[in-house]
Amino acid sequence: MTKASLEARTHLDGANVRIELRGDIDGSAREALAAAYEEAAGAREVLLDFGAVDFINSTGIALIVGLLARSRAEERTISACGLSPHYREIFEITRLSDFMTIVADDRTPEGDQPDE
Repeated sequence: MTKASLEARTHLDGANVRIELRGDIDGSAREALAAAYEEAAGAREVLLDFGAVDFINSTGIALIVGLLARSRAEERTISACGLSPHYREIFEITRLSDFMTIVADDRTPEGDQPDE
């Protein structure tokens, strides 16, 4: 059995939840992601914080797609923050960004930056 390479910590804030992800998102991340998502039960909005994620492979992308499908069935909104430019591009190429809001590092949605 492979050792889990992902830590997922759930931070509750009323009806919103932030899931802080740390490490690698690959096949061994399935249980950590599922457990964190379960802890978010009842939340209407879930923010996946990728700020401390080192690596995401194709299996990891599939796990994220699974979370998106589940959240859609449960009428939850999922957003993502902390994506590196590389993974932001991957989310755009794979069209994950079509099904979640990508939030800038300062937690404001991209495109909604204040005028300077």
